[in-house]
Amino acid sequence: MAEITLRQAQPDDAGGMAEVQNAIFDAGLRKTAVDEDKMRSLYLEHPNTLRLTIAEGEGEILGFQWLGVAWPDNEYGVATGWGMIGTHIRPDAGRIGIGRRLFAKTLQAARIARLAHIDASIGDDNAAGLAYYQAMGFRPYRKSEGRTPHRLDL
Repeated sequence: MAEITLRQAQPDDAGGMAEVQNAIFDAGLRKTAVDEDKMRSLYLEHPNTLRLTIAEGEGEILGFQWLGVAWPDNEYGVATGWGMIGTHIRPDAGRIGIGRRLFAKTLQAARIARLAHIDASIGDDNAAGLAYYQAMGFRPYRKSEGRTPHRLDL
């Protein structure tokens, strides 16, 4: 496996980020495909972004992790001011430690931002996501339609 580097996301990463999410979609692990504009609005240009870290190998984006601050009336029902996290790793790049490395950067950013809690709202049908967040120390704390929100207390 090629060396994996982590870096802060750049505006021109939208295409590579869309490729990651579409590989997840193609594997049947995501409900919808995305495009570059969607990646810009959801992650790169989102006003509540605290950190967006890219995992890259041989010039290709293998995954990314977003950390933001919850806003009033967000679609996940996360309390305003809590952290919100999203992790996306290409299925063919899983199980080699990318998620742990990404989370180390995210956790550092959360502590700098003085977040008290981070929410990971995980689809009930996402066994890999549920296992990943539990391995990172997140625990279920409420029920939501079609997902099980997990929290990490900092």
